[in-house]
Amino acid sequence: MSQNNVSLELSNEQLAQAEQAVTALEQALVGLVSLKAADRRRLVKMGQKSEVFCRQTLRVLSQNPQVVPPGLDLAEAQADLLALDQLAPLLDRLQRLAERGRDTEMALGADVMDAALEGYGLLRVSGRQQGLDGLRKELSNRWARRSSAEPEPAEA
Repeated sequence: MSQNNVSLELSNEQLAQAEQAVTALEQALVGLVSLKAADRRRLVKMGQKSEVFCRQTLRVLSQNPQVVPPGLDLAEAQADLLALDQLAPLLDRLQRLAERGRDTEMALGADVMDAALEGYGLLRVSGRQQGLDGLRKELSNRWARRSSAEPEPAEA
């Protein structure tokens, strides 16, 4: 008996609506940046523990402008903090949606893999009598071990 972790049917209308929604998000959030891995590594990051420090420091500086040198753009830092506060709830929702999408993708793939394995087992048992032995042998390449020197076949 095959497993069924998820059943999902998406209509063309649903897919088009989702595509439009993603396009609208991309357009609405056009100011988002994409960092290179090296840039991510070199940034001094504000994590959960340092967030309180950052907020308090900006508040104290705004209350004491006489200690703020001209080279420190306090207004820009405050604007960045406001944008961070505005963006965080949206990013949380997007992350939850992406996690559900990945989980659904995994569950669908597991369902397909389970059915394929069960079907392959049927081919091994009764495929010869049905004239399907050649196809079963072709499918068995999935389980063949390759030497480390032998390249993987290109997938189409």
